[in-house]
Amino acid sequence: MDWLLIRGLARESGHWGDWPDQLRRARPEDRFHTVDLPGTGLARDFRSPTSIAEARQFADRATRRLPRPLGLIGLSLGGMVALDWALNRPEDCASLVLISSSSRLCSPWRRMRPAQWVPVMRMLTQADSDARERAILALTSNRPIRGEVAQQWQAIQRERPLRRGDVIRQLYAASRYKPPQKLPGMPTLVLASYRDRLTDWRCSRDLAKSLGCPLELHSSAGHDLPLDDSSWLIEQLNTYFPVD
Repeated sequence: MDWLLIRGLARESGHWGDWPDQLRRARPEDRFHTVDLPGTGLARDFRSPTSIAEARQFADRATRRLPRPLGLIGLSLGGMVALDWALNRPEDCASLVLISSSSRLCSPWRRMRPAQWVPVMRMLTQADSDARERAILALTSNRPIRGEVAQQWQAIQRERPLRRGDVIRQLYAASRYKPPQKLPGMPTLVLASYRDRLTDWRCSRDLAKSLGCPLELHSSAGHDLPLDDSSWLIEQLNTYFPVD
């Protein structure tokens, strides 16, 4: 099966690090692809839309070369895009995995913990991009910051800088998103961490309950689960979506 990985707020496909390669080694029968949402990565020349539906439509057009149906794996805001895709174009989607995601099913103070509101606003106004990337890592990861990861993220920002206006537009789109009251027509899994310091894990609990699908919770990782425990994520995929 072909899987598409969709990153979250202010992140591009380069921020997956080597997780796509880990997936390919763990599941050689499958094929894994990435896409950049408007305003990020290779799509940074496009302005970020103010709705999740528009971001989903862009991702759909950008991946037309890939066979349908796809398995969708979305992290954070990318999970909202994946969910919107599965609910509005179910014929395009074979499986759905939502990581550290949320929606308006949860209150604003759970979608972004109040303790992080000021730090996030401070990051948006931080002129030093290297310092900003280290601050994002410190917020989204519960592991000691590895020098090579920080350097990689800093290099991404220098090579493909993200505009502040695009981040604000993504935040606005995420704040408005509430999924339709219907269930996806494909196998679905929600993953999160109890120790996520950015988004309360109960957002994922409420999302899984609304979708009528399983929820698996990591005991100690941060918001960026692929960075903090990529092996655990692969174990969940292998359990719920075994390769034939």
